Amino acid sequence: QVQLVESGGGSVQAGGSLTLSCVVSGDMYRTVCMGWFRQAPGKEREGVASIDANGRPTIADSVKGRFIISRDSAKKTLYLQMTSLQPEDTAMYYCARKSVLGGICVGSFGSWGQGTQVTVSS
Repeated sequence: QVQLVESGGGSVQAGGSLTLSCVVSGDMYRTVCMGWFRQAPGKEREGVASIDANGRPTIADSVKGRFIISRDSAKKTLYLQMTSLQPEDTAMYYCARKSVLGGICVGSFGSWGQGTQVTVSS
């Protein structure tokens, strides 16, 4: 029943910026335990960033210092601010959510959006 809808992808030149959004609807938990993932053609899916029930972010080493994850609980929206984009950042970006229990995030990411494409040219 829960729905996650990403937006904000597009094509930019190297060094450019984009901000992705993920709107969550369908249940009361909304944006408590969230993450961003990406997958390029022929490559494995990789985690980009996540945020826990207390708002603490975790950023992958490959994008640390360039990407920021945040949320606006009132708007039920998760964000990924991306700067200094490089061609290797080109991928389909997905928003995902996992369960919260006793105030902590538990289990695996079980709810996924359909993705938004980010293409970075040199």
